[in-house]
Amino acid sequence: MKRAINPQLGQLILRLVLGVIFISHGAPKLFGGVGATAGFFDGIGIPLSGLFAWVVTLLEFFGGIGLVIGALVTPLSVLLMIHMLMGILLVHIGNGWYVIGPGQGGAEFNVLLIAGLLALILSGAGQPSVDAMMSPEAGAERGPVEERPPVEERPGPSGGGGQAAERREGPDAPMS
Repeated sequence: MKRAINPQLGQLILRLVLGVIFISHGAPKLFGGVGATAGFFDGIGIPLSGLFAWVVTLLEFFGGIGLVIGALVTPLSVLLMIHMLMGILLVHIGNGWYVIGPGQGGAEFNVLLIAGLLALILSGAGQPSVDAMMSPEAGAERGPVEERPPVEERPGPSGGGGQAAERREGPDAPMS
């Protein structure tokens, strides 16, 4: 099976696109007033509509920022998936599948966002991201000199004059 060309770039593009979408939905609520969202929630029977309007607004705006910078990608993706699923169940499912055209306001866009968020949960934030910089493995590839694996001599092309090679361990290490 052929390997992906650049999975890190794919994760970055997915994070940026999803993040901008969520920011663009949260910003008008945050900076234009949450009242309309609270009124909509109240109209469809959501209890504590004012509280949930704020929760949704903050999740969309700051969750989107988190995706863009790659911070807390997995927990934010889970929360945003729940938000999208609730949107499907409470609003969009009654409108059918399509966002535009027949069944306008349907569930397809939310399903697409859920698929993208699930892909981030399964693949991780990728690099560059705050999550990657903060992970314990971030500096472990090379680490400080005193923590690096020992170096062994291997023969040069003519059999003499050795070349330094790092000792590797794990499933992709050469057999001794």
